[in-house]
Amino acid sequence: MRFPGRARWIFPLARFFFFAAVLALAAGCSRQEPPADLTIINGAEPESLDPAIVVAQADLRVVQGLFEGLTRLDPQTARPVPGLAQTWEISPDEKIYTFHLRTNLLWSTGEAITANDVVYSWLRALDPKTACDYAGQLFYIRNAEEFNAGQVKDPSLVGVRAPDKLTVRVELKSPTAFFLDLCAFPTLSVVPRQTIEKYGDRWLMARPLPSSGAFELAIWRLNDKIRLIKNPRYWDATNTQSEIIDILPVGSANTALNLYERGQADIVWDKELVPAQLADVLVKRADFHPFNYLGTYFVRFNVTHKPFDDARVRRALALAVDKERIVRKITKAGELPASHLVPVGTVNYTSPAGLGHDPELARKLLAEAGYPGGKGFPHIEYLFNAAAGGGDKIHENIAVELQQMWRDELGIQMDLRQVETKVFWGCQSRLDYQLSRSSWIGDYDDANTFLGMFTSGDGNNRTGWKNDRYDALIRAANAQTDVRQREKIFQQAETLLVRDEVPIIPLYFYVGINYFDTNKVQGIWQNLIDEHPLQAIRKIKTQP
Repeated sequence: MRFPGRARWIFPLARFFFFAAVLALAAGCSRQEPPADLTIINGAEPESLDPAIVVAQADLRVVQGLFEGLTRLDPQTARPVPGLAQTWEISPDEKIYTFHLRTNLLWSTGEAITANDVVYSWLRALDPKTACDYAGQLFYIRNAEEFNAGQVKDPSLVGVRAPDKLTVRVELKSPTAFFLDLCAFPTLSVVPRQTIEKYGDRWLMARPLPSSGAFELAIWRLNDKIRLIKNPRYWDATNTQSEIIDILPVGSANTALNLYERGQADIVWDKELVPAQLADVLVKRADFHPFNYLGTYFVRFNVTHKPFDDARVRRALALAVDKERIVRKITKAGELPASHLVPVGTVNYTSPAGLGHDPELARKLLAEAGYPGGKGFPHIEYLFNAAAGGGDKIHENIAVELQQMWRDELGIQMDLRQVETKVFWGCQSRLDYQLSRSSWIGDYDDANTFLGMFTSGDGNNRTGWKNDRYDALIRAANAQTDVRQREKIFQQAETLLVRDEVPIIPLYFYVGINYFDTNKVQGIWQNLIDEHPLQAIRKIKTQP
C-alpha cells in the first residue's frame, strides 16, 4: 500500500540487507527451532520493520504485531478501540485529545512504557531526518507539518506533549474525524527510545528487541521467514491467541498455493497470491474468501516528465483505456472498473464520476496537445514490478493490455520496464519513471486516506503533481465537521484529481481474496480495510 526518495531509500534498504544477513547468521547458529502454531504467507519480503519507515502492506502487517499505538484495531470491525491508551477525552471543539495510558504498560524487556515514549515516537516520525513517507498522518496536529518541513525547529511547539507519565495531550489544527483511526496506524505506534538512541540506524538488530505490541521478534531470515513469539509482558497477553507465528515472504501465487495445499501454510493473504488463471475456479471453494475492500488499482503519471506535464495528454491516455476489458480479461474475480479513486462503499462518501472510455475524445485531446494520431509523440515507458519467484503476471498482463490500447487508439508506442519489487518502489519514490502501475489500500475507512495522499507535501504522492487548489480543498474538507458538507468539498477535490488534472488513471476497485480453512483457523473477519490483527488469530488444535 505505501516509499522513500533517493537518499531516503538507499540507507533504509542497505540497513535492511545488513540486518537480514546478520539475523540469518545468528539464526543459523541456533538450536533446532520448535514448530510454529500458525504459518502465514504474507507476500513480498519486508523492506524494514521500523514503524517510521515501512509503507508496504506486507511490512505493516508484521510491524502491527510488534508495536502498538494509543489505539488498536478491533479484529472484527477494524474500527479503533483502546490500545496503549485505556481511555481518552475529546474537547467540545474536537481539537484537544487527552489520552490516559494503562498503568500496566511494559516493554517486552521489562521497562515501563510512558507518555514520553509516545511523544518521542511521534516526533521521530515527523523529524525530516527520519524520512517518513507517512509523516503526513501526523500533519493534523498543530505545527506538525511545519516541524516536518523544517519551518518550526523547536519540537516542543508541536501539539503533542506528556503532562505526566500516563497522560498524552494532543492539540489538532482542526477537528479530524478519523484521528483515532490514525492512532492505530503503525506510523503512530510506540517505539523504544532507549534502543534507538543506543544503536541508531541499527536499532532493529538489538537483542532482545523491545516491543510494545503483542509479539516479539525472534527470527528474521532473508527469503526464509520472520518468526514472532508471544510477548508475555504485553498488557493484553492473556488474549494473544498464538505463541509462535511464522511469516513467510512468498511473492509467487503458484508457490503460495502449492505451499498451502501441502499444509505448509495456514493462511495466504492477498488476491495477488491467487493464480489469476485459476481465480474464477478457486473463488468458488469454501476456503477461499472473497470480499470487497477499500483498494484501488491505478496508473501514476510522472507529471515532471514531458509530455505528461500536459493535462490534455494525461486525459487522452485515460480516455483511451477500456477498463471493463481489463477486469473481464485479466483480473477475473468480480472487480469493478474504476473511473474515480475512492472505492465504492467508503463511509459517508460517494465519488463524482470520472473519465469514461471515449477514444474519439482521447484522439481529439492528443491532437490539441500537438500529437495528431500520435505523430511526434515521444517513445514512453511503463514501469511495473515483477512477482517474486516468477509468480503470477497480473501487472505484466495489465501493462501489455495498456500498451495495446494506447497503440491502437492513439498511435502511441510504449516500452514495458519490469523491475524487481524493491527496485520498483525506489524508482517510483524518486520519480525515476514515466508511467507506473500503482495501487492503494485504505489505511482507514474515510475518503481522506485516498485523496489526502495527492496533496503536494504527502510522501505517498509520487507523481510530482502539485495543485494549490487541491491542497486547499483537502484542508477545508478535513476542517469540516458536517459530514455532508465535507463530502461535497472532497467531491470537488476528487473531480480535480480524476477529471481535470488527471495525474492518475484509476483502473479498477479491488476484490480481496484470503484463503484459509475456517475449520482450522479462527480469529479472521473480513472487513473493508483488510486488517486482521495477529494476536486474534489462532489455529484450532486437532485431537491426535
